[in-house]
Amino acid sequence: MEQIIFLLLLPALGYFFGSMAESRHYRSIRHREKQLRTLPAVTIKTVDHPGRDIEKAELIQGSVVISIDYFKRIMAGLRNIFGGNVTSYESLVDRARREATLRMKEAAGDAHIILNTRIETSAI
Repeated sequence: MEQIIFLLLLPALGYFFGSMAESRHYRSIRHREKQLRTLPAVTIKTVDHPGRDIEKAELIQGSVVISIDYFKRIMAGLRNIFGGNVTSYESLVDRARREATLRMKEAAGDAHIILNTRIETSAI
């Protein structure tokens, strides 16, 4: 009986604490996005500014690794068995992309624009 309770309690705890961590991270992302909304990060490679010289250019990056919680890992495993869209990973990818963009903007300092933005995802 204790093993069954433990088996049910572990995913419930994973869901509860994972949801709390995800919610806290989204609040942080929204707050920082408001602060950095005036700095555009665009995918174009060049910008024409007639009569205006580029004073400084540097390479910046924003890297992030975000793990999935225990409950979502179980739900994704079940979805993989039956096929279909793995919705439990969608918020994970969204958070990672937004966080990487924010880190890149924070690393840009006093830049006016970030050019040639590329986002790549991979599994480790």
